[in-house]
Amino acid sequence: MTLRLHEHPNRQRDRVAAAAQGDPAARAWLVEEWTPRVFRVCRAILKDDAYARDATQDTLIRALQRLDTFKGDGRFDSWILQIARNTCYNEFRRRGRRATLVGGDVLDARPDPRPPADPGDQMDARRDHERLHAALANLPPAYREVLELYHFQHLKYREIADLLDIPMGTVMNRIFRARRKLRDAWEALPARAAQAPSPTAAGGSPA
Repeated sequence: MTLRLHEHPNRQRDRVAAAAQGDPAARAWLVEEWTPRVFRVCRAILKDDAYARDATQDTLIRALQRLDTFKGDGRFDSWILQIARNTCYNEFRRRGRRATLVGGDVLDARPDPRPPADPGDQMDARRDHERLHAALANLPPAYREVLELYHFQHLKYREIADLLDIPMGTVMNRIFRARRKLRDAWEALPARAAQAPSPTAAGGSPA
């Protein structure tokens, strides 16, 4: 068995800085070093090896393209794993997972098994869907993240704790507080805020 020692943080920062400057060896190191960890995060969220491999590749490409935005005084692992999580969330949205409010304050991303409703109901559902995501966007990132992991990706408390490297009690507390903040944000948004723009608003002259 090969024993792998953790690299000193200063050495890691030096390599990341070199990769940001275009050093081929440093960029190759970054890909080799972080591919396994990024894949584990993507696999935990997406629960599918093929999607996780695609998300891992996309994450590493984005990380290499954005290295100049990384602040050297921060933690590189937090930075790159946040890119991984965002990539996975985008994949879920691309695959068209619907989100609705259940009971006024609980998220549910399961597909609706009912047949298509009439156009009026479809319009209301779409407005609620857009209103929900607008409310989510107003949450602090830490709260938005746990809600997406728990209600959209259906991860368990322990899986979220392991993924975010925080105590399980912190996960439970964040989810509880996030639901309350989401409900407040939802109620603060007028229903018309999620309506599709009128032709005038979309391309005509303002009144």
